[in-house]
Amino acid sequence: MMTGNLRLTDFMQVCAGIKPVDLNDAAQAGDWVSMKNYARMAIVFFGKVGSAGTDITFTVEQATAVAGTGAKALTFTEVFTKEGADLLAIGAFTKVTQAAANTYTSTNNEQLDQIIVIDIKAEDLDIANDFDCVRLSVNDPGAAKLGAALYLLWEPRYGKEALVSAIVD
Repeated sequence: MMTGNLRLTDFMQVCAGIKPVDLNDAAQAGDWVSMKNYARMAIVFFGKVGSAGTDITFTVEQATAVAGTGAKALTFTEVFTKEGADLLAIGAFTKVTQAAANTYTSTNNEQLDQIIVIDIKAEDLDIANDFDCVRLSVNDPGAAKLGAALYLLWEPRYGKEALVSAIVD
């Protein structure tokens, strides 16, 4: 692991996926990001306590360009969660394993704060057909629920000096 005087921004690109919003306003299609210069990415969703019935479905897609060209499902089998009435008291993530799908539904979370992490490797994408872009979308949960998502991209393919933007192709 990296040590010394490195800053987070020396080895990781941080991009807005979904800006903080009341998810009840409408379904939220996150921004597209390109992984062509990165080997790994984590989608990190942060949600605030909501009203009853605010289950959230997370959908992950892949595309060949940041414009969403040729978008299709990007399947995953693991999700890491922290859910509780007080996130300050939850130290470890819970690993959730599911059948391969491009969606994950967080259920029974209406009265819980939450952090949801979906980890993606560039090799998980359909690279044979030039898919290198990813986005997260979430449904309208039908009741008040604040949420936001960040994309964390790391392991630059061409060294630290190539820590380039991920929001352009």
